[in-house]
Amino acid sequence: MIYTAEPKKIGKVTHFFSKKQVIGFVTKETLKVGDKIRITGRRGRVDIEQIITSMQKDHNPIQEAKPGDEIGIQVSEKAPEGCCVFKI
Repeated sequence: MIYTAEPKKIGKVTHFFSKKQVIGFVTKETLKVGDKIRITGRRGRVDIEQIITSMQKDHNPIQEAKPGDEIGIQVSEKAPEGCCVFKI
């Protein structure tokens, strides 16, 4: 039997830096490099799934973010402010 976990909403995009394609948000859950996330929004026009390859907090690289941390993650596509971030 295969169990699949429901994606858990862990935050909302508060900043999108287009030149570097980085989102900023405050995480509600522990998040690590290697975790898989999904970003959705804009009435279905944004739907991105990817593995976190790097994270930053206060412009410094980190391997793990704790609940309440404001972090930056590079994304593969545009993810404007207001998009929801889920941990898969």
